[in-house]
Parts: sequence; C-alpha cells; structure tokens
Amino acid sequence: MATLDDAPYRDIHEAVHRLRDRSVGLLCDLVREPSLLGAEQGAQARIADVFAGLGLEVERFELDLDAIRDLPGFSPPVIQDHAGRENVVGLHRPAGTPSGRSLILNGHIDVVPPGDAALWTSPPFVPEVRDGRVYGRGSGDMKAGIVAYCTAFEALRDLGLQPAAPVILQSVIEEECTGNGALACLARGYRADAAIIPEPFHQTLMTAQLGVMWFTVRAVGKPAHVLDTSSGINAIEALQAVFEALRELEAEWNLPERRHPAFREHAHPVNFNLGRIEGGDWPSTVPCSASMDVRVGFYPGMALDAVRRSVEETIAAACRLRPALKGAEVSVTYRGFQAEGCVMDRDGALMRLLADVHRRVADAPVEFLASTATTDARFFQIYGNIPATCYGPVGGAYHGIDEWVSIDSMMQVAEVLAVFMAEWCGLEKRPVPRDGR
Repeated sequence: MATLDDAPYRDIHEAVHRLRDRSVGLLCDLVREPSLLGAEQGAQARIADVFAGLGLEVERFELDLDAIRDLPGFSPPVIQDHAGRENVVGLHRPAGTPSGRSLILNGHIDVVPPGDAALWTSPPFVPEVRDGRVYGRGSGDMKAGIVAYCTAFEALRDLGLQPAAPVILQSVIEEECTGNGALACLARGYRADAAIIPEPFHQTLMTAQLGVMWFTVRAVGKPAHVLDTSSGINAIEALQAVFEALRELEAEWNLPERRHPAFREHAHPVNFNLGRIEGGDWPSTVPCSASMDVRVGFYPGMALDAVRRSVEETIAAACRLRPALKGAEVSVTYRGFQAEGCVMDRDGALMRLLADVHRRVADAPVEFLASTATTDARFFQIYGNIPATCYGPVGGAYHGIDEWVSIDSMMQVAEVLAVFMAEWCGLEKRPVPRDGR
C-alpha cells in the first residue's frame, strides 16, 4: 500500500491544509445559523449552496412522516410540523464506470438549545475563534464534522480528482431527538457500501453504541391548600418518587453481570436522565399535576418492547410501594428517541481501512470507542445493512456551556476522510466543466 509520502497522498495533505481558513469560515457561518429543532432552514440552505459548489447533484426534501412511520427505527416526533424542514443530500456520480466502493458521509445539522446564554463566554450563536478552537453551539456537535467531509471532497476536487465510485453527502435534521432525518434518507433509497458519520468522538473509531429511549411520565394528584397539605396528593413529589425508582433500575442495569460485553470495561455505561419537569400552578397550593421527560440508555440487543416493559413495571411497583405515590394517577407516554443499540464489526473492511488511514495520517494507532450515547449510525448498521461507524474531531462541552472544537483536529479528520475516499472509492480525473472551473 502506498504511504502518505507518495503522490497523491502528499498532495492530498497539502490540498486539505490549504483549505484551513476556508473551512474555519464555513464552520463559523454554520454556527451563526441557530439550527435548533424546527429552525434548521437557514443552515440547510447554506449546506445546499456548499454541495452545489462542490459540483454535487443536490436534492432537498421534507420529512414525510407517513412514508416512514411504519418503518423499523421510526421514533414518534417531538414536534409535528415538518413543513419547510428539509434534509439536504449531495450526490457525486463518477464520470466513468464505477471502479471503487460507494460511500455515504452523513452529518446532522440540528443542535440542542444553548441553555442560559448569560453563562457563555461569548454568545452561543456568535462563533469565536481563539486558541486553535472554534467556540459556539453546534461547533463540535456536529457542524465541524460536516465541514470536515466537505473539505475532504473539495481537496480532491482542487487536485483535479474525484472519487471513482458514488459518494453521497447527507446533512440531516432531527438527529438530536428522533433520527427520523437519517431514516428518511434510507427510505428514499440512498444506499452505499459503507457510511461514516464524523461525530465529535475525539478521532476514535466507534465500535458500539447504546440504545436510547425518551418518555414522559405524568402524575395527577389532588390539590389542597397548604393549611393542610396532608389532604392533598403532591404530583411533583410523586414524580420524584418515580424517578428514584427508575434510578434503582439504572443501577441494576449497570451491575457488571448485566452489562453487554462491548461495555464491560466502562465504569457506568447506562445513564438515566431527568431532563425536564413542569407542574403546579401556585406556591401555596399542593400541585395537582406534573410531568417529567426522561431519557434512559440501554444495551445493544435489548428490544424496545422489553425496555418499555421494564420501565412501566418499575413505575407500577413504585406506585404500589412508595408513600408519595399513594392515590396518584401515573401514566407513561413515548415520543422522541426509540433507538436501538448496535455493535459494529471491528474486523470489517470499513473499520480496518479507516483505522489504517488514521494511523498513517495521525502517526498513531486509533483508539476504539463504545459510545454511551446514540447516533444515526444505527440506521445504516441495523436497518440498511450498511457497515457504519463514527469518526470525528476533538471537541468539548457538547450540550453544555462554551461548546468548542479543535481546528487542527477538524482538518486532520478532513485529511483522513480524503485519503479514505481515495482508497475506498478509488480516484479518477475530474472532468473539466465547460466553463473551465
């Protein structure tokens, strides 16, 4: 196999790093677009322009829930209105008969809320470049990954080269809550021999990911004046008791003997999170109703129905046994992630080549990651029969305050992806357009 001192790899390195300023500028442009759930349009319009500038065939399409709701992997949407909210896909077709293997490069454009903006060093949607990093909501998770795969493709193009097999660039919505954006791409017929998602996992190679489920617990109690709180049933306290019971289930699933082999070395792989709570209507009234939104993690191989059954049985037992729940009516509904876990084939062709390219570019062996989060890789891996993994830049404070990504790492990921495309897809000369550009 050629080394990175040989052409065209030496040229790829130089071409990628000539694009550094351009890549940082694109990342800053994307951070300025506050692509929160339901507001992804501005960022996706920018991505469509970028794809077109790369000479790709661009398709934009809204999510059609009726077309995907009965498919495996579908999650009940958090918001119902999908009008004007689009996935953006850029398709590269080789000039000649394909001579290599096809590839999907997928990334999500949606970001989570920034929290209290006053806690940020600079406003969350005003990108700031300092100390070799780009700060801002979505900089790491995962707009830098999208920039990295665009830079990789552009570097080849600048050398007068292009992949000799189909390459599909995808910028999808709803990764942070359902994954239905990636599912819609799969349902639309986009297939390839492998898929890579440049999620910001510190240039590790993902070998497994947990499943994730969202649900809402609602408690209805009995209002009363605080003169005599014992005459009421406090719905907020009832939810506290429910979550305490769920914490016991979390502890049970984290027992060493209960762990999936891929997560055996992880100190605490399964996490339950009370992400949102609301209830009550007056400080001097025992609250009548309250609800909480909960996220639970679970292992690959655990069926969704079995997870729901465990959750509901735990809550039912708490209602029988815990004093704070006596007389309360408790119900559970599901929306958002209903995401199965999965395991990747560490010895498959995708993983072996990507690990080897990382080793040559970074001059260090790749580390492997069993992720305690979920990603859109599950759609390719489980439902599309497409080998998939995540490999993306170094960053930090995702979903937190002062989110950041390393510029050097973003550019190195771009170089890895460019070399990977060269070896996975093969290369051909890029036809010169009639306008000469």
